[in-house]
Amino acid sequence: MRAVLRFLASVLIVSGVLLIGDAAATLLWQEPVSAVVAQRQQSKLEQALVDPPPRVLRKKPLPGDAIGRIEIPAIGVEDYVVEGTDTDNLRKGPGHYPETPLPGERGTAAIAGHRTTYGAPFRHVDELKRGQVIKIDLPYGRYVYRVERVKIVDDSDFSVLRKVRYDRLMLSACHPLYSAAQRIIVFARLVRRAAPRVRQT
Repeated sequence: MRAVLRFLASVLIVSGVLLIGDAAATLLWQEPVSAVVAQRQQSKLEQALVDPPPRVLRKKPLPGDAIGRIEIPAIGVEDYVVEGTDTDNLRKGPGHYPETPLPGERGTAAIAGHRTTYGAPFRHVDELKRGQVIKIDLPYGRYVYRVERVKIVDDSDFSVLRKVRYDRLMLSACHPLYSAAQRIIVFARLVRRAAPRVRQT
């Protein structure tokens, strides 16, 4: 009986240490288990863009399709973007809202991303400043945006998607960290279009 109790005590201690470690990693970095899952999904998205399906090239992606890559040098973001913002898609990486134009098209393109789980691509979007660059590479073009402003809104505020007189990008994530009570929104204006970046082989 004592041996069984010692075994159970050991299991509980180890479990407690692992839970505390997971919580500490989440607070200081991101949730580690989902980070591994996201990294695998990012590799799949990257491979899918080596030879994208015709629907992606025709700018008609389906939910779950890899559509491009987002780069935000100021906060170290280099992630592949998926079409769709449901739970499954956002586990793969930043997701494009299907009801909005694609990046580079007329209107406000919108992309959502996690801040604490599944790679936490948008963890530091609150640090973005006016004028900083956001680059998006799609199979048919490269689009460069400059941050205009960062805004905190209620999670039900859809006014952020309204049309303006120029083409822009909107990044969306939960706010504050570890909560979904509000949304942090980054607005960026399209400043340059270019041919697709040549992939190095």
